[in-house]
Amino acid sequence: MAGGKRCAFADGSENGRMRQVTEHKVKSSRWGKGGLRRLPLLKGVLPLDRSRLGSELFAGVTLAALAIPEVMGYTRISGTPVVTGLYTLLVPMVLFALFGASRHLVVGADSATAAILAGGLATMAVPGSPQWLSLAGVLALMAAGMLLLARLARLGFLADFLSRTVLVGFLCGVGVQVAAGELPGMLGIAGGGGSGVARIAAVVRHFGEANPATVALSGAMLIVVLGARRLSSSIPAPLLAIAGSVAAGWGLGLEGYGVRLLGTVPGGLPTVSIPPQTWQWGVIRTLAPTAFAMFVVILAQSAATSRAYAARYQEKLDDNLDLVGLMLANIGAGLTGTFVVNGSPTKTQMVESAGGRTQLSQLTASFCVLMVLLFLTAPLAYLPTAALSTVVFLIGMELIDLGALRRIYLERPWEFWVALVTAATVVVVGVEQSILLAIVMSLVVHTRHGYLVSNMLLVSDGRGSWRQQKVEKPEQIVPGLMMYRFMHNLYYANAHLLYEEVGRLVRESSPPLTWFCIDAAAVNDVDFTAAEALRHLHRVVEGEGVKVVFCDLVEHVKNEFDRSGLTQLFGESAFYPSIAAVLADFRDRFPGRPERPS
Repeated sequence: MAGGKRCAFADGSENGRMRQVTEHKVKSSRWGKGGLRRLPLLKGVLPLDRSRLGSELFAGVTLAALAIPEVMGYTRISGTPVVTGLYTLLVPMVLFALFGASRHLVVGADSATAAILAGGLATMAVPGSPQWLSLAGVLALMAAGMLLLARLARLGFLADFLSRTVLVGFLCGVGVQVAAGELPGMLGIAGGGGSGVARIAAVVRHFGEANPATVALSGAMLIVVLGARRLSSSIPAPLLAIAGSVAAGWGLGLEGYGVRLLGTVPGGLPTVSIPPQTWQWGVIRTLAPTAFAMFVVILAQSAATSRAYAARYQEKLDDNLDLVGLMLANIGAGLTGTFVVNGSPTKTQMVESAGGRTQLSQLTASFCVLMVLLFLTAPLAYLPTAALSTVVFLIGMELIDLGALRRIYLERPWEFWVALVTAATVVVVGVEQSILLAIVMSLVVHTRHGYLVSNMLLVSDGRGSWRQQKVEKPEQIVPGLMMYRFMHNLYYANAHLLYEEVGRLVRESSPPLTWFCIDAAAVNDVDFTAAEALRHLHRVVEGEGVKVVFCDLVEHVKNEFDRSGLTQLFGESAFYPSIAAVLADFRDRFPGRPERPS
């Protein structure tokens, strides 16, 4: 071991030997450490820690057990055959797992997009018909096209404009709409269409016609699911309840008691084809608003979920690559006879709770779904439709997040009413229209934050430094100099506030001002309207014999001043790098000014 062999280990020392051995073990315990990891089609899977392989497979089986009854229930919302729910966990999930960037986001059927689909197609076809299913495929392809445009234009940031407040209200409204729509199925009575209010009214009218056996089955489903969840969240409660209801439908002959059964469910792989309406311009034009509403929900919900889990595990996230994965997943949905898919917060949490940390869990779940489609669809013929209605009813109730609404009310009362209006619009008007309102309301909330700016004055703290106080009385930082801090970007909605506040402060200030300084540290943009307001401000304030100066402008804002001619108007000498520089120059220019007593 002396000589050359010794030197074969790094620096030739025992530490070098141990470092080499350790590095070898680390490399051999992770798959995809080399070139494969750099391939974009496997970013959600590689690198894979081989020691976690068992956990990933277990999480995938758990996801399949929990998600299969859920997505079957979503077909009750979307109006498509029950097998299409299983299809959403097959090709679309695999495509996102291979081509998406997020290691955690689970893509599949979603209640919100399913509800939008049903609302958009309500007047175009009969639910469950071949034409309805074909139009659902067209919508998936249209959503994919919009996701492609978003990727090419790098519009992932649009997800940020659907505020959390509005999203909570929207999902609460969807929850009420979904739960109300399943009450007739749980009671075995005729249902009504339209808004949530119309559906509840139909239940009240026909309540006396409820089938006792159907009501008993629905009640038993609720007891099993809710009871199992109280025991442990890891128990696949919906799957157990569905399996029990299938056994009851077969063994007890529930059909003879007036309980409606699902009937034959086709097995095997989905057929790959392009929906014929894809090439009909009139259909595309009619479906465009619905597809856009779906696109917005996909963008906002998927981005919010993937970002949350990436932050939790301190991972880098590529939003643009996720858009590619979501686009391909929806192309897969449109071509394999199912409906639009979305990033699902609930399914993502299922995988995380079961120990999954990569898309290998999702690939495992897809394999389980494949086995069900090939070998286990025959028993589904005995599944009571009331069982699926109960599963979907519980999903709808879970979307009604009263805790989040209460927190919004306590923390931001104004935003609570925004959430409530959004929820009420879903229930009264419909899901498709409400998503457009949600976008408008989000922009209103965003504009309001910039419109109602709480600006500050910087004043002496009596110890040789300064502090902030609200713009109420015109206090000077030193006699003759007022320091005003604008706390937001300057744009058309708040430019008048700058003009009015500065004018009032100059007029009411005592002793009379010599300089008025605008601290622009918080200003990241100055639009055309704001530039006009600054020009007008210059004329009025400097007409009073007060010089306007600026400090802490970031470089690109200074460039905007240059382009707008504001630098020339105020003069190069009016721009300072810091508050301290303004104070120093003011004291040098006006040495006779006494300091304000503390």
